[in-house]
Order: sequence, then structure tokens, then C-alpha cells
Amino acid sequence: MKHIREINLELGRPTADEALRRLKGELWAAKTMRAPVLKIIHGYGSSGKGGRIRTACRSYLRQARASGQVRDVICGEDFSLFSEATRQAFCVCDALRRDRDLDNDNNGVTFVIL
Repeated sequence: MKHIREINLELGRPTADEALRRLKGELWAAKTMRAPVLKIIHGYGSSGKGGRIRTACRSYLRQARASGQVRDVICGEDFSLFSEATRQAFCVCDALRRDRDLDNDNNGVTFVIL
């Protein structure tokens, strides 16, 4: 069974640039290890409006999806049984069905389908 690779970009309180560098390295590592999904914990910012790490990561990931570097990106708040993208991701990695954030509207995480 294929597993979800999970990283926490908030550890150590990095700047957005530091977190983005780590994200790029983790994406490369996940692809190298043939992980089907990379779950990114980036938080949502102390203001509740979307922190810099979250904003930078999601912007980078949207570009990666558009250029074909990743298959799909599912924001935590959209990670739901009612989302077509989520249901398609289950076909890539069945372990997503058991993820604790399914249907929890968690905007502090993002799932990258590789």
C-alpha cells in the first residue's frame, strides 16, 4: 500500500522563503521516493487570514500544477468527499480515505498529488 508523505513546514518558525526552499526539496524527495501524495502542513497564519508560508506555498504549487510538475493540488479546506479532485486522488492513494483532515475544512494543510 502506498503511503502519504507528510511534512511540517512550520517547524522551527521559518520565514516564507525558507519554508518554500524546504518545500521544493521535499517535493523532489517525494518524487524520487515515488510517494503518491505529499501532505504539507503550513498553518494558516496567526491572523487567520492566511499566513505568508501558506500563501507562498500555495502560489508555488499552483504554478507547479500549471506547468505539469505535479498532478494536482488540493487545499485542506477543499479536501472533502464532496470534491471531485479528492475522489480522483483516492484512486492514486487509497490511504487518503483515512487521513484525519478529510472533511475537516483544515486550511492549514495542502495535499499535492504527484
